[in-house]
Amino acid sequence: MPAAPLVDSHCHLTWPDFEGDVPAVVERMAAAHVARAVVVATSVEDARRTKALAATSPLLVPTAGIHPNDLPEGLDDALAELRSLVAEGGYVAVGETGLDYYRDSTEPDVQRRAFHAQCELAVAHDLPVIVHIRDRDGRTAAYDDVDAVIGSHEGLRGVIHCYTGGPDHARRYLDRGFVVSFAGILTFPKGENVREAARVVPLDRTMVETDAPFLAPVPYRGKRNEPAYVAHTAAALAALHGLEPDEIARRTSQVAADLFRFAVE
Repeated sequence: MPAAPLVDSHCHLTWPDFEGDVPAVVERMAAAHVARAVVVATSVEDARRTKALAATSPLLVPTAGIHPNDLPEGLDDALAELRSLVAEGGYVAVGETGLDYYRDSTEPDVQRRAFHAQCELAVAHDLPVIVHIRDRDGRTAAYDDVDAVIGSHEGLRGVIHCYTGGPDHARRYLDRGFVVSFAGILTFPKGENVREAARVVPLDRTMVETDAPFLAPVPYRGKRNEPAYVAHTAAALAALHGLEPDEIARRTSQVAADLFRFAVE
């Protein structure tokens, strides 16, 4: 496991899975040399919680955004509230936003409208956008539509989080200037397509994450994920590139520090 400082670039510590346990989670991440965890919001109310939680520890930083599966009926009002929150400052990114055609819980055109709005918000405040993509097996419409949306916003920067696609789409997002982040799927036996993508993404455009409480890496698969476990994803990435885990920690942490504009010590 790496001894150099790591960054968990995406986790959901405000969720009920962590109720009453965040102080212990933060202690464990510090013991695992995880110097920062980006606590990602999925709704307006969650954005308020991420900011409040981040105020309890210098190791935590918050984001503000609305997930495509959490778009409310009063979307325009929610987006207005989100704009007000971001204008107050204190957030390191807008998101997570994006497109999810797997569940089809929200009409794709509504998802795209919300995604465009959050991309505009990110550009307006010079913040990166955190992008979620999910599609049904064998389909790529969500991946293609994400490429079209981010390509339509001049000056937009950000990350495709928890990447689950193949190398071809990864290259398209790199061409847009985006960073690609990998989660515990890198350690899964059936994660070869993600490993193929990780091999082609340059390390100066790569981050690692947990997406906690989901996708705990081997050897914790099936358990609740948490920021300390990002070390196992970093170790898997190191093996793919034939490098030492400390080198991966240094390089992915620098990418996170540059994207989110915080210090990693």
